[in-house]
Amino acid sequence: MNKPKVAFICVHNSCRSQIAEALGKHLASHVFESYSAGTETKPQINQDAVRLMKQIYSIDMEQTQRSKLLADIPLVDVVITMGCNVQCPTLPCKHREDWGIDDPTGKSDEDFIKTIGLIEQKINDLCNRINQKSI
Repeated sequence: MNKPKVAFICVHNSCRSQIAEALGKHLASHVFESYSAGTETKPQINQDAVRLMKQIYSIDMEQTQRSKLLADIPLVDVVITMGCNVQCPTLPCKHREDWGIDDPTGKSDEDFIKTIGLIEQKINDLCNRINQKSI
């Protein structure tokens, strides 16, 4: 059976959605494929996110990821919006949910670490729900 494809969506695809893609690949690749995208792109992934993901998980997001547009990813089964606080992008899918996570850009490392931890918890929960076929 094919693994479901999950897209983590945010406007700029530079911070929260990138963290979610990286953690999805790191923690749940046995259950689902992870992608991230946005309606706009940034020239690089948020450097605080890059630094802290390397520090906490030894994941170098700049080696395997880049800021992408919605058109740059395949059709997906599940769409997770990160909590854009503006009009979140939409994609066709079988299941959609919003995680309502505040953007830590421009904030302290402590705020970033809290955000990363929250995304990790939500990735693990999503993985369990997909495994249990409740999505």
